[in-house]
Amino acid sequence: MKKISRRSFLTVCGAAAAAAALTACGGSASSASGTAASASTTASSAAEQAAGTLSGNVATGGSTSMKNVIAALTEGFAEVEPGVTVSYDPTGSGAGITGATDKTLDIGLSSRALKDDEKNDVDGTTVALDGIAIIVSKDSKVADLTVEQLKKMFTGEITNWKEVGGDDGEIVLVGREAGSGTRDGFESIVDVKDSCKYAQELTATGAVISAVEANPLAIGYASLSAVGDTVAMVTVEGVECSEDTVKDGSYKIQRPFVFVTNKSVALSEQAQAFVDFATSKDAADLIRTAGAVPVNE
Repeated sequence: MKKISRRSFLTVCGAAAAAAALTACGGSASSASGTAASASTTASSAAEQAAGTLSGNVATGGSTSMKNVIAALTEGFAEVEPGVTVSYDPTGSGAGITGATDKTLDIGLSSRALKDDEKNDVDGTTVALDGIAIIVSKDSKVADLTVEQLKKMFTGEITNWKEVGGDDGEIVLVGREAGSGTRDGFESIVDVKDSCKYAQELTATGAVISAVEANPLAIGYASLSAVGDTVAMVTVEGVECSEDTVKDGSYKIQRPFVFVTNKSVALSEQAQAFVDFATSKDAADLIRTAGAVPVNE
């Protein structure tokens, strides 16, 4: 797929228009008209090339944590293939994998690796890495936790903040709903699968962040790409959650962002073009801007 940016398109068109204007100044009206027509044809041809040749829709859906990444990739892809519409339905990783499996989605989105039984029907392509940040209120005195402490906190063995260096107060556990890729990633890595004692189970990353922000006794987890300055991220065993530490593997609580496609059917031309774009070096800066860590650059 040839990448021609909107800027290139405008440059070509501008050059063609300038050529037409210069010819008009130096020749007859008919000559200028012919040259202008030729320049117009050249510009039109360049416009078609710059605009891309594909059209149609690419249906994606699944992980809510991939919202920012998909938005950035969609915007970048629109400059290459403006005739293609990429839709996104944020329904959770489980639904994304199911959508790819039952062919209701061209590309399912999962913020966890595929399980062995899921690989029978679908393929997974990692487009980025994401750190799962451990978040607390900005008023919290706790700045660092170990994976073992997190395990004991989320299973109810540690119930008071003073046990981990904070003020006296009952720990309020905030997490995602069952089926969430963020939850599955966190629970699998910390080894607390299906044993967390949540006070709140929320259906979106933003809702978890808001709940932790509003409660000085709360702790939760959220995609690094979604965390702003309304909450604090604790370090895990002395390592902060950042692009560098996720990429080099030193930050332990991380997971992949995966494009999921059905094995039994070929992708449409426009869907394949979107996958190719998302996994190219050209997309690396877009993924980084969205707060995730590119794997291809």
